[in-house]
Amino acid sequence: MSDSNLSLFNYDDYEGEIICGVDEAGRGPLAGPVFAAAVILDPQRPLIGVRDSKKLTAERREALAEQIKANALAWAIAECSEEEIDSLNILQATMLAMRRAVEGLSTLPTLALIDGNRCPTLSIRSEAIVKGDDKVQAISAASILAKTARDAALQVLHEQYPHYAFDQHKGYPTALHMERLRLHGVSPVHRKSYAPVRALLGVKPATA
Repeated sequence: MSDSNLSLFNYDDYEGEIICGVDEAGRGPLAGPVFAAAVILDPQRPLIGVRDSKKLTAERREALAEQIKANALAWAIAECSEEEIDSLNILQATMLAMRRAVEGLSTLPTLALIDGNRCPTLSIRSEAIVKGDDKVQAISAASILAKTARDAALQVLHEQYPHYAFDQHKGYPTALHMERLRLHGVSPVHRKSYAPVRALLGVKPATA
């Protein structure tokens, strides 16, 4: 696997900065929290194979997550609950989770590089980088931590609500998930502001 895309980002432009990469996981699902992570990599402890989490297998993500946690200068993972998502909307909840992640770092960065086209409100400088999770290794690392943390959280939800099959679809609106929603109704961990869930509120489950 090549990390050639990551070389498109020129760290020389940010000499002297303490950079944290920031990314999220879980904006699209109908259930569970949205997660965000912030990572400050250690230049003296380079990581091989870190890239956009969506381009890695689950096994590879888990292995890299352990390496990132062991070798990064600092890392933090944060979340916003289903209730916060419904109250704030998913965009604002995502921004809040990102801010919580940056504020949770044990080392204070001077610059946050955010995946996407907008930045959360932070006390430090920030820049949004479109497709940053495939251009900036610190953002790639954050994407891996956010994704693995959310997958672990959905496994816990699966154990609490096994009939929804959260372990298979991770809360995304797949055919299986929609079938289980229609069959069992809306659970406490579903995002009630999302249209497919909202449409089923008040609809009696097909089974008791």
